[in-house]
Amino acid sequence: MAPHPIIEYTSEASWAMIEDKFSPFAKETLAKLITFLEVEVFPASALAHAQLPDDPVKRWQTVIPAIEELKAKAKKLGLWNLFLSKAHYPEHGVPLTNLEYAVMAEMLGRGGHMASEAVNCAAPDTGNMEVLARYGSPEQQKKWLVPLLNGEIRSAFSMTEKNVASSDATNIRTSIRREGDEIVINGHKWWISGAGDPRTKLHLVMGKSDAGNKNAYNQQSVVIVPADAPGVKIIRPMHVFGYDDAPEGHCEVIYENVRVPLGNMVLGWGRGFEIIQGRLGPGRIHHCMRSIGAAQAALDLMIQRVTDPGRKTFGKYLHEHGSVIADIAKSRAEIEGARLLVLSAALQIDKYKAKGALKEIGIAKFVVPSMALTVIDRAMQSFGAEGVSQDTPLAGTWAGLRTLRIADGPDAVHIQQVGQRELRRAPGLVQKAAVHKKKEKQLLEQAGFKSRL
Repeated sequence: MAPHPIIEYTSEASWAMIEDKFSPFAKETLAKLITFLEVEVFPASALAHAQLPDDPVKRWQTVIPAIEELKAKAKKLGLWNLFLSKAHYPEHGVPLTNLEYAVMAEMLGRGGHMASEAVNCAAPDTGNMEVLARYGSPEQQKKWLVPLLNGEIRSAFSMTEKNVASSDATNIRTSIRREGDEIVINGHKWWISGAGDPRTKLHLVMGKSDAGNKNAYNQQSVVIVPADAPGVKIIRPMHVFGYDDAPEGHCEVIYENVRVPLGNMVLGWGRGFEIIQGRLGPGRIHHCMRSIGAAQAALDLMIQRVTDPGRKTFGKYLHEHGSVIADIAKSRAEIEGARLLVLSAALQIDKYKAKGALKEIGIAKFVVPSMALTVIDRAMQSFGAEGVSQDTPLAGTWAGLRTLRIADGPDAVHIQQVGQRELRRAPGLVQKAAVHKKKEKQLLEQAGFKSRL
């Protein structure tokens, strides 16, 4: 039997460990996705970049034609909304597990944001669709979810605030209050993903609706705000190391006396934390797998560079220098380890949902972006000055990945949470060690040796 095409993208060992967990539909879809990426998406990358104007205003008003054409092709192929699992969202999902989609997310990561958008699997829409599919009312789903699933509109997720330590979401100050038959929103947000896109029609806004509640995790709510509602003000696009990521990007946004109907409250008053935890778990795994794909793409570029006969230094191919070949080996090993870590987390989500995989998700969140940054840095070094220029995708990819060490919770938060979970094992470890010591003492005394305990 011919090997599955995924082996060209990953190691035989990784595929051997998960192949039996892939349904026939998932295998067929994965093969179809790889072909679509190779034949349609990767070759269109340069065209898509060329179609984005340099003008700082027009960039944010442009819908890139090449990506729209890719979307139409992806829809016809059935490569659409692959992230939304039918197991968790029976009405709207596709028959793929988190594990199966995780592998596909890695493939998409090789093509940057464009590849994910082409199959309607791009953030922040993925997380927002999961929220509406899981927590939205029938009316909210009809008005907002269906157009998102169809790729007719886009969306923004609005949580992080300016001048607020937003890594602790209990600090969020945006006011959400009821006034008659309306909800009134006032707040100053920034790093709001998707807010600048001309196709964005709704913002999911998290704010404080019950500041006096004794339970800090019941003070927040999430509300749907139409992007064109009076009082929604896009202040400016945010740049990441000079990159603006237009037209989707991130923006600073002010909500000034924005009024929406009561029916725009998602799930219920005070349910904000429940919603964002349900949203972020699978999303973090998707980010991690895309990051691994980006790292693999960088390694592939590096290998091509260091074997190029036109790039010899000091009479040798670049790969003949010991430090270069060592960097290649380290990168391969680090990618393999990170992939297995994330696939394990995806499998845990499938078995126990995101809440039952918090440890695995947390570890992946702080391990994978750092790994990918290291691999991409090595690739940039092999390219020299070209590696930090606009003539390769490496610099832009590095800038985007560096953001992930802050987005969806900074590394320090996840490290602390994982460490605290480990420390909870201390009493059990101490008790087990005491039992072992007692038995050890008995064995020594029975054999005529004096115990030092």
